[in-house]
Amino acid sequence: MIAVAITGASGPILGIRLIEELLNSGKTVYAVVSEAAWSVIGHELSYKKSGPAPLAALLSKRGRASAPALLKEFDPHDLFSPLASGSAPCDALVVVPCSMKTLSAAAGGYADSLITRACDVALKEKRKLIFVPRETPLSAIHLENMLKLSRAGAVILPPVLGFYSRPESVSDMVDFVTGKILNMLGIKHRLFKGWEEQTSGAAAKTGKRRAA
Repeated sequence: MIAVAITGASGPILGIRLIEELLNSGKTVYAVVSEAAWSVIGHELSYKKSGPAPLAALLSKRGRASAPALLKEFDPHDLFSPLASGSAPCDALVVVPCSMKTLSAAAGGYADSLITRACDVALKEKRKLIFVPRETPLSAIHLENMLKLSRAGAVILPPVLGFYSRPESVSDMVDFVTGKILNMLGIKHRLFKGWEEQTSGAAAKTGKRRAA
């Protein structure tokens, strides 16, 4: 099981695309979306939260995720959720996008919500914990919080674009970051071609031209 937390930073589509790809790969996903994140989703994706399972409804509307039964949603205030306990099995937690407020709380051990409690649990249980911080430029406080979490065992994965994949759309850029997260989780994907694939193709073309 992999947990995904979407916080109130710009770029909730990154978390949504990750959940879609995890479901498509057959992974059970425990998801938590903060109230601030739903506000950002409304602004950036023009989607209004509705129903008892709003994330499932959003994924259904997008039509890009298979196996919806593998998705379990939790209220961000539900501290009785399995994610709040170290005794519940969890392979990894990804906070994407991660606001600087959530990053600060996680770095300080301030577990005042299900998301920050889940981060606290992941750190103490030595589980894979990936933060995708969405802010720029970064202040010294932001950097110090990231360093503190990195030293505690977390992975800091900023959504930095790789132009060697030659993105042609915003969707391509989102998929690149999603693919980077999947790489860290050890999950195969075809969201973009890796550097080796890019260079091997170029080398093959060069060889053909020389042969000609």
